[in-house]
Order: sequence, then C-alpha cells, then structure tokens
Amino acid sequence: MIGGVLSDRIGEIEKFTKAAEASPSRSVDAIRARLGEQVKELLAASSTLDPERLHQEAALLAAKADVREELDRLNAHVGAARALLKNGGSVGRKLDFLAQEFNREANTLCSKSNDVSLTAIGLELKTAVDQFREQVQNIE
Repeated sequence: MIGGVLSDRIGEIEKFTKAAEASPSRSVDAIRARLGEQVKELLAASSTLDPERLHQEAALLAAKADVREELDRLNAHVGAARALLKNGGSVGRKLDFLAQEFNREANTLCSKSNDVSLTAIGLELKTAVDQFREQVQNIE
C-alpha cells in the first residue's frame, strides 16, 4: 500500500521534472531575448557601462542559470527511487536520503529560475517532494 503511494509521488516528481525540461523559457532563444532586454535596459539607464563587458557578464549569468544539471539529477533520483521500491527490503533510510536530494534539486531549480512559469513548476515539484518525504517518514 505505502509502496503504491510512494510510486505515485515519484510519478508526480517525474511529471514536474519533465514539465521543467519542456519549459519554453529554457530555450536558447528565450534566454537570449530575456538577457538582451535586460542588457538594453541597463545600457539605457547608464551611459558609463561598457556594452562588451555587460554582454560578458550576461553570458556568465546565463551559464549559472542553466538548470540542466539539476534536471539530470532529478531524473537520476527518480530512477534510483523506483529501483529501491522495486527491489524492496529495508529502504526507509535510502528513500529518506533521496527525499533530501529531491528537495535540494527542487530548491536549486527554483533559485536558478528566471521565469515565472519555470518557478511555478519548481514550486509544484517542491510540493510533490514534500509529499514524498512525508510518506517516506511513515516507513522508517
């Protein structure tokens, strides 16, 4: 019974991870457009900013905002959680550890997000992770 509930929660986590992966805000064109607008606004606000330096900084910020690594880890954790449930045995502590890892990745996804829709997905993901964690506490 608890295995089915945990499996459902893992499915929810996977669903939101896939939604984040598919978010149009992650496309190169969307990121380029957002950064371009921000650079334009900054240049318009101050004539002392060096446009080339500003573009370099924008590129660094874009690289730091990339959530690919977090999404890859979330997918890996989903696979690991499913494998633990499938194999059975004493899995409480291992699932608790995975719940912590899910939470860490969801938090990082939200903190790196610079788009409202991706943040909303991240918040839904955090809710699913909290529900997963609560159920894991029932088997410890």
